[in-house]
Amino acid sequence: MDIKDRLKTFLGTEPARRITPLAAQDFEQITELRLRASKPMLVRIQGQEYALALQGKVSPQSREAYSPTAIDISETIERISQYSFYAFEPELCMGYITLPGGHRVGVSGQAVIENGNVRAWRHIGSINFRVAHGVKGCADGVLPFLFENGRIMHTMIISPPGCGKTTLLRDIVRQVSDGAHGRAGLTIGLVDERSEVAGCFKGIAQNDIGMRTDVLDGCPKAEGMVMLLRAMSPDVIAVDELGGRGDAEAAHAVLTAGVKLLCTAHGSGLEDIKKNPALGGLINQKIFQRYIVLSAPGQAVVLNEKGAAACCQA
Repeated sequence: MDIKDRLKTFLGTEPARRITPLAAQDFEQITELRLRASKPMLVRIQGQEYALALQGKVSPQSREAYSPTAIDISETIERISQYSFYAFEPELCMGYITLPGGHRVGVSGQAVIENGNVRAWRHIGSINFRVAHGVKGCADGVLPFLFENGRIMHTMIISPPGCGKTTLLRDIVRQVSDGAHGRAGLTIGLVDERSEVAGCFKGIAQNDIGMRTDVLDGCPKAEGMVMLLRAMSPDVIAVDELGGRGDAEAAHAVLTAGVKLLCTAHGSGLEDIKKNPALGGLINQKIFQRYIVLSAPGQAVVLNEKGAAACCQA
């Protein structure tokens, strides 16, 4: 099923009508589709934001822009949850649902809180479809610099949101797992807490993450890294968006256990990570041997453990 048909399957009747006029190439380049009650329905295509109307794309300020109603939002949620909202409620309590194909739907609205945790949603007022686009080969330019004497190095990918760090991590995992470019494949344990890397649906990865990759889907990062160390005998552990102190402690356990670590972290550069109270210690100890700093999609600099540039990839 292509992206257009997939979106139409899960959108309510009226929102689905508004995406129908979009060109095929638009669907290949959509990254986000947002529905907010009584606000223009917005689509992001190649980094540009448009509103949707019966005739297709228009300016977000256009009077022709379509605004979903609360009923449209409710119908869309019913379709996303396959008319069994309570069956998906545990996943929704994390703020999203993963769809077939690895696409994710984030929600916001009025939450029901118990003991400091989200237990249910009373009203959902916003829906964000994040459309998965695997970019096979996007790691080709940086991958040779992540190996030394035939062995992969402990590597951290650093970038602000939206610059492609998760996409790059996915392709590195795929290539290292499959053994691309004449290298032997390695067993990888992937902790995919938010289902963004593998995009699992009912426990099955929807994205290509390689033949030797085992996934812990929806598992907290700190617990997952320790579990993989104990149970799955990985050569490499991969994890998206390290941040908290527990993540850092688990990462240190990986780094000192003879297992290589591939990870990402939010930041505009290495200096931002050094200022992170949880991750700064790992950086100062020079445990990581490679850093990939993304400034924009497709624009990366690879640094060694001393922070010196190893290569640039446009």
